[in-house]
Amino acid sequence: MLIGEVSRRSGVSTRMLRHYDALGLVKPTIRTSGGYREYSADDIRRLFHVECLRTLGLTLNEAKRALDEPDFAPAELVGELIRHTRARIAAEEELLRKLERVDAAAPAQWGDVMGIVTLLRELESESGGRRQQAVLAQNEGASLPVDALVEAVLSEDDPNVAGALLWSLARAGGAGLTDLAVGLDSAVVEVRRRATAAIAAVPAAEATVLLRRALNDSDVTVRDRAALALGSRHVAEAVPALLEMVVEGRSDVEAAEVLGLLAEVAASADDIVPAMQDLLANTADAPKRLRITQALAEIPGAAAREALAELADDADRTIAATASAILHTRDRRKI
Repeated sequence: MLIGEVSRRSGVSTRMLRHYDALGLVKPTIRTSGGYREYSADDIRRLFHVECLRTLGLTLNEAKRALDEPDFAPAELVGELIRHTRARIAAEEELLRKLERVDAAAPAQWGDVMGIVTLLRELESESGGRRQQAVLAQNEGASLPVDALVEAVLSEDDPNVAGALLWSLARAGGAGLTDLAVGLDSAVVEVRRRATAAIAAVPAAEATVLLRRALNDSDVTVRDRAALALGSRHVAEAVPALLEMVVEGRSDVEAAEVLGLLAEVAASADDIVPAMQDLLANTADAPKRLRITQALAEIPGAAAREALAELADDADRTIAATASAILHTRDRRKI
């Protein structure tokens, strides 16, 4: 069979067949009466063996060794091909993921595409400063790869970078909440904490629903973050958790401020003050009672003032002095 017919039947170009011949990989072994070189059945069989090995990723030299060396052991080479193929597939999947993120951000101009690609690349940097700068450098109206930002915020342990990511996600509104909700169900407590902080930064109503879920988390830090965020959104459901924070001394000043806000706009002071008085009556722990007394300073209304007046006569001098000082401050504000 002459070279042209071999090319037609095998799909290998005549140029490649000549290259195989020059390498000694597949050489036509028959001479016609006219002096042309012709491929025998064995030559054709070898050609198909070469093509088969090439589909596995072997180079031409490796294919030649495999066919010509009787003691050639394929296992090691095949194992290496497997490793290279897996690495190539991983690289292709990473490229696909980046392309999908660019597409999801719906960039309007090539400049937007470049900005997204730059952000994605910098988010992989080992430098916290570079990651932070990349997030903060995004223009106000720029398209954002929200899923990439969510992935980053759920894994970021640098507080400065995390703050920048929270700011960026807040700009995106509720776009990342579905992915952040997955973070709330993570078995890793740090991921749940980061998810709660990120959800708290999003003003959308859907975020409030997720924060209610976080309020029942087994981790106290998650619960505290959810309580502060819910209280700031005027959700009275957060009151028990906020009171616990005051009693236990976990961000008690901030919790007291949020309780004061709730007393003004979401629940009456008369609902919160009795709960605080019950806590005072049911604990003999001086530091806890002092924190509750100090928290009453943030609660507006007559009920809180009456509770403080009673505490001004408390047997604990520190608590009595604290209550008196709070009352004095309140009275001066009225003047």
